[in-house]
Amino acid sequence: MKTRIKYIFFTLAIIGFLSFSVAHKFYVSVTNVKYSEKDAAFQITSRVFIDDMEDLLSERFGITAKLATNDELDDANTYIQRYFLQKFVVEINGEKVDYDFLGKTYDNDVVILYLEIPNVQLSETKSIAIQNEILTDLFDEQQNIVHFKCKGQKKSFVLIRENNKGMLNL
Repeated sequence: MKTRIKYIFFTLAIIGFLSFSVAHKFYVSVTNVKYSEKDAAFQITSRVFIDDMEDLLSERFGITAKLATNDELDDANTYIQRYFLQKFVVEINGEKVDYDFLGKTYDNDVVILYLEIPNVQLSETKSIAIQNEILTDLFDEQQNIVHFKCKGQKKSFVLIRENNKGMLNL
């Protein structure tokens, strides 16, 4: 009988603890920056949750993108590119550089965006910096993780609204 009472009490305690926990959504993007010797270019991939990107496009541009569906908005790439150009800045040797938006693919619940900075002479590159404000204007908790890989060096940053820039000195 005591065992049964302990079991019931334990079960009720677990249910009580679980009822106070709230599922917490993580707001995070992951960006990889690497230099391609073959292409003489910095290649950048950025992974963002599809639902976060859709929320952003709706809030910022008033569109329903329906990403990763058969009904995806025809010019979704145009809106994503426009947003990235405003919120994702790359500097080489302290100078802002342009990058090409190559496109996107989907992997489960993530959109993978492909960017490239062509015609970069690595021998003349002393530093590369990324200012990443993607989604920080929509989500206070947004964290943008940036991984650099160049000249055998690896460095990672967690960028937030208040600290949105990471730099790798080469």
